[in-house]
Amino acid sequence: MAARRGRDGDGMIEGLLELDLDRPRRRGAPEAVLTDAKTVEQVGAIAAEYARLHASGREDLGPVLFTRADRPRIDAILAALPDAHVDPAARLVAWPAAAADPSGGLVVIACAGTSDLPVAREAELTARYLGRPTRLIADIGIAGLHRLLTRLPELRQAACVIVAAGMDGALPTVVAGQVSAPVVALPTSVGYGVAAGGHAAALTMLSACAPGIGVVNIDNGYGAGHLAAQIARWAPPPAG
Repeated sequence: MAARRGRDGDGMIEGLLELDLDRPRRRGAPEAVLTDAKTVEQVGAIAAEYARLHASGREDLGPVLFTRADRPRIDAILAALPDAHVDPAARLVAWPAAAADPSGGLVVIACAGTSDLPVAREAELTARYLGRPTRLIADIGIAGLHRLLTRLPELRQAACVIVAAGMDGALPTVVAGQVSAPVVALPTSVGYGVAAGGHAAALTMLSACAPGIGVVNIDNGYGAGHLAAQIARWAPPPAG
């Protein structure tokens, strides 16, 4: 590991990282760690730095989310933070494992099909670890519109709705026409042929005729969850 610079506890490793430890105060949410573009060794070093800072008395660092983590990177994180929560399907590791007591409005995450669940789950966990109450509704795509209609009462309870869909990407437009809350449209890379790895879904969502839709990048469950958590932060908690 490279030599440290600065005082102990400042979250810096020369030539590797400088953690943004002030982000929770400045932005209301801590920094996340995108792991798939980093080596296993780099991910392990970052996790070890968080563990070292926590051991030195910095208990205000969490929750730290490690996103896009495959098995080798998950193992490297757990070597430093053995009590972290792991969701292999969402490829997300959260530390500390226990989410804070929720506050603000409800974030409902809906996905068109079971194939969209990994990205939808990443969005849900992100919103949950950023402090919002969440609910996941799966497999309500427009190919069977009756499934969506039966879940409208739940969708209408939300302060913000995340809608994940691949293929033609039409579900966010339908949902946005039926609810009063803002909709975060989350295109997924599910599909084949001209679906083009999620580009068709993203273009559909950007072209939506229903107002009140914001679109994040393809498969960006973390970005969708973060945005929804910010939107719902100031809303009243769900009744009951």
